[in-house]
Parts: sequence; structure tokens; C-alpha cells
Amino acid sequence: MAQKLVIISDMWGAKKGLWITSYLGYLQQYFDITFYDSQQLANLDILVHSEENIHSAFVDGGIDTAVSHLLKKEKEPCYYLAFSIGATIVWEAAKKGLPVKSFYSVSATRIRLKNEKPNVPFQLVFGENDPFKPSDEWADRLGVDMEVVSNYGHTLYSDEKIIQKVCLDLLQEVTQIAPQIKKVV
Repeated sequence: MAQKLVIISDMWGAKKGLWITSYLGYLQQYFDITFYDSQQLANLDILVHSEENIHSAFVDGGIDTAVSHLLKKEKEPCYYLAFSIGATIVWEAAKKGLPVKSFYSVSATRIRLKNEKPNVPFQLVFGENDPFKPSDEWADRLGVDMEVVSNYGHTLYSDEKIIQKVCLDLLQEVTQIAPQIKKVV
């Protein structure tokens, strides 16, 4: 039986997330995947879908709502792959007891504002050119490792080379079948 993998979108959810289909394409043959649109998880009801409005809705209670819903929905330990605000949601839920086997976080920039880390295995990936990535001082203070990918910004997770890298990393961590995937990165 395949391992369960929960994938949580960035703030745009499925609306601007065509890139998510690449992750699903690579990973669905190895995992039983549950996908959450972060806006739906947060119960966001936004009239004008601008970046500023969506971001504000998450910061003004949406993250907390999404954390609460995720904790109610996921009761068994599994693997998590999450992007940007979705990764912040998993980070916070894990601190509140979300059962996590491992957590692969891409561009969770809001965690830079947190002073504690979850007690679960996790991997953090950020783009070098993301102005909101956590600082090295933050990482040292919390005792975490961050992988910073050169020449990429915040939405590095939508680039095909990064998609392949993330999928390979995840498969290598979870299984021994990753060498069967052609490495392009």
C-alpha cells in the first residue's frame, strides 16, 4: 500500500496552480495523495483576488482557520509537501500536534516570524532571490537547516527543474525508488 502524501497549495490555491499537476504527475504513482487548496482550507471568501487581498485574508485569521481545519482532517501520521502559505499552515499545525512523518516545505517565508519550530522531521527550501526568506540568523537561532537555491525567487516551486528536484528529494527520503526517475536538475 502506498504511503499517504498530503500536498497543500500556495496562497493562490488551484486557481493559479497549474504547476501543481507536475508534482501530482511525478508523485501519484508512488503515493496516495490528498491535495488541499489553501484558500479552501482557510475558508477564504475574497471578492477581489489580488495578491494583497489574499495575503491579508491569510494573515488576518486565515492561517489559523486553515491550521484548525487541517488538524481536524488529518489524524494519521503521513508525509507533507507544501508551498509558501501552505507550508506555513503545516508548520503551525505540526507545532499543535499534527501527526507528521516528514514535512517538505518550499518557500514558507512567513515562518521567519516564528520563534519555535515543530518537533517533526522537516526540510526547508527557499529561493536565493526571495526577499522574504528567513535569515541565516533566524535559522541559527532555531537550529534549523535551510536549503537556498541559487538564482530563484519565491515561486521557485513552479519551475520544472525545481519540481523535479523536490520530487526526487521527497522520493529519496521516503522510498528507495527515486533512482528510477531521471535526474534533470
